[in-house]
Amino acid sequence: MKFVLNKMSTEFSDVVQYRFEIPDSKISLNDFLGEHIKLEWLGNIFCRKCTKKTKKSFGEGFCYSCFISAPEASPCILHPELCEAHLGKGRDLEYEERNHNQPHFVYLAATDIVKVGVTRCTQVPTRWIDQGANEAIIVAETPNRHQAGLIEVALKSFFADKTNWQNMLRNQRDESIDLVEEKWRIEEILPSDLSNFITDSEDVLEINYPVDIYPEKVISLTFDKTPVISGTLTGIRGQYLIFDNLNVINIRRHNGYEIVWHA
Repeated sequence: MKFVLNKMSTEFSDVVQYRFEIPDSKISLNDFLGEHIKLEWLGNIFCRKCTKKTKKSFGEGFCYSCFISAPEASPCILHPELCEAHLGKGRDLEYEERNHNQPHFVYLAATDIVKVGVTRCTQVPTRWIDQGANEAIIVAETPNRHQAGLIEVALKSFFADKTNWQNMLRNQRDESIDLVEEKWRIEEILPSDLSNFITDSEDVLEINYPVDIYPEKVISLTFDKTPVISGTLTGIRGQYLIFDNLNVINIRRHNGYEIVWHA
């Protein structure tokens, strides 16, 4: 089956369900655990925004022109504190109003360490699943992305803001982490104008992934260097496929790559 890759869609349940969503069809990846699969890149990359063919992918799936102009690739995607949607500014005002001038959560997620992050309220728990978190808790709710970004910046001195993907894929975790305790420690850290956004909830969401065997070490592959990637699928976590030969591939990293799926 030939199609252009997009990040795997997910559904939260007792065990996260993963799918490739393709035109007029879908592939339930959980069904292929323990089976031999092969992904063959055909050498083509298509921009996720304008769909034009591009020689190189920028920012997880854009051609260069869209990377520097599309609202989906704005600097505030990675740095929410830079968002100006609440001021009526941005690359595309309609997009900014619909996606960024909306309620956002600041959260803590746990893998091997505690990470702080920001996401639009409607993206929970998808955001947590995509980063492979074991568990997560909502810390604060803000009226827009910019305000959430200010809280995140204030917490970066105390918490990491990136997931260690190698440790995540090896399932290295600190069982002593207490996210509720960490949340209320934040109340003492933040200045009063930011701590006012902290929510009362102590609900912690635990996330289980379809992984049969976690590898002791991982070897990350890309289609650019390895056009054909195959093996027995032993797990899926975050946006990674895990194979029995220690190889892993980040599907989100390959948005827009045209592949043939063999199973």
